[in-house]
Formats: sequence, C-alpha cells, structure tokens
Amino acid sequence: MEALSYPVLVAIHLFAALMFAGTVFFEVLILHPAHKEVPPDAMRAVERAIGLRAQRIMPFVLVALFGAGIGLAYYHRAALAQPAGSPFALLLWTKIALAASVFGHFLTSQYWRLRGRFTARRSRLLHLSVFCHVVLIVLIAKSMFHVRF
Repeated sequence: MEALSYPVLVAIHLFAALMFAGTVFFEVLILHPAHKEVPPDAMRAVERAIGLRAQRIMPFVLVALFGAGIGLAYYHRAALAQPAGSPFALLLWTKIALAASVFGHFLTSQYWRLRGRFTARRSRLLHLSVFCHVVLIVLIAKSMFHVRF
C-alpha cells in the first residue's frame, strides 16, 4: 500500500482540525453562554442531542486528525530529530506537545465518564482548557512556516 501524499495528508489534517476546533469553539463560545438564555430542560435536551452527535463523529475526526498529523510528522522527521535546529522544528514540537495534551484531556474525560465522575464543572473546565490549547495550536500551525527567530 502506498503512503498518502503530503498534500492529501495536509488536506485531511486541515479538515479534521476544522471540525474539531469548530466543535470546541461552538461549545465554549456559543453553547455554554446560551445557558443563560435557554430554560434548563431545553438546554439539557440540546446538550444531550449535540453530545450524542459529537460522540458518533468525533472518534472518526480524531483518528483522521491524529493519523494525518502522524503522517505529516513523518514527512518532517529530519526537523523533528533536531528540535532546537530551527524555529519550524521548535514550533512543530510545541504543536505536537499541545496536541498530545488535548488527547490526554480526551482520555481523562473518558475515564471520568466511565467512573461516573464527569460533572458539569469538570466538563466546563476541560472544554476551556482544550479551547486554549486549540487556539495555541492554530496560531502555531499558521506561523510555523513564517516565523523566523
């Protein structure tokens, strides 16, 4: 089986990142603030419906996002071998560390769900943390090919 080409991996990674980041932005900037405007019963129904939909598609989005990311990292393995060798390598390693942290957040949320400890407060804090990570990842991704120290 032939490896996917670099442009195909970039496209897969970009679209999966758009879906993931868009979902995080929606939840943090639109859905959570809507709690003040929507009756609690209606909000629970909306959150349940959105949560079920997200649980169905996010595993595929995450597989595409991280799978393509690993493929892209392979293309940049020479830079990754020398993290301090260039601004690009340093930023790429930082982006990978942030992505690994986001994945750790996902595993933590699954653990809390299985143990019945996934409270509304933990959900909000987790989403806010992932939101901050995603903002940094997007800024780094946009600047990796342009920043020179």
